[in-house]
Amino acid sequence: MTSINLSKQHPKVYQAVMALDAEVREALSAAGIDPKLGELIRIRVSQLNGCAFCLRMHTRDALALGESTDRLAVLPAWRESQYFDEVEQAALELAEDVTLLEDEADQDKERGPLSDEQVSALSWLTITMNAWNRIAVRSHYPVRP
Repeated sequence: MTSINLSKQHPKVYQAVMALDAEVREALSAAGIDPKLGELIRIRVSQLNGCAFCLRMHTRDALALGESTDRLAVLPAWRESQYFDEVEQAALELAEDVTLLEDEADQDKERGPLSDEQVSALSWLTITMNAWNRIAVRSHYPVRP
């Protein structure tokens, strides 16, 4: 099967996703979300979606922001570790619920200390990251050593 690079096939659509991503970054900043937390969310969503391209890129970005290798190593098992504070846990829970389309009847459990603005910004981040994962996987973006 021949892979189709979606960004080259429909560059205007790709640019629209890029513009959405820029808006999401602004919303995260306005909501007071630490950039390292944003990268943790991008990584966790990419883990759930199996997107190697995004995992490599956002792991590098997280490390450049000062994220620790220990925290990155235990991210898939974040509930079992003591590495993540209450805000990070709530954000990770929210990202998993949005990615896995979990029942939203129990939304208060994921909110924790997050404000409405933070829940919204993190939800948009997760939605956008899911789109990026699907673009990268569908386009078969190369991931080589």
